[in-house]
Amino acid sequence: MKKSYFPAHEGQPAPLRKTINRTVRFEEIDALGIVWHGRYASYFEDARVALGETYGIGYMDFYKHQVVAPIKQMHFDYHLPLRYRDTVTIEAIWHWSEAARLNYEFIIQNANSQLVTTGYTVQMMLDFDDNILVVPPPFYQQFCKKWESGQLQ
Repeated sequence: MKKSYFPAHEGQPAPLRKTINRTVRFEEIDALGIVWHGRYASYFEDARVALGETYGIGYMDFYKHQVVAPIKQMHFDYHLPLRYRDTVTIEAIWHWSEAARLNYEFIIQNANSQLVTTGYTVQMMLDFDDNILVVPPPFYQQFCKKWESGQLQ
């Protein structure tokens, strides 16, 4: 595979992972017959949402606690093109952070298990008044305690 965008440090819990499958739709391709580069953001989003829901901490859980998590950084590395009707797996990997931020890595592979696209997103945490949270909010700290103790594996 490739080197992680977020290297692990000793003592950190293992990343949380979720893989989803999808098929490229006609409306996602461009005039060249390949998936338009801007569509990959929604592929990452599909996997990120599934990962959060798997572990019981999705976007609406943040919202319920008056926290929003906008994307601060997004990066893509394109290795191979995707075409109409290609089936792909999208793996989302949630990396541990002590900070009030969410580090996600993504790996997209085609039906032949070839690496298609990799990338990452970093999300910051804000309150409803758009103040940046320097310390993770209590509900997220509780989630991290479960993660750190291995209760989420």
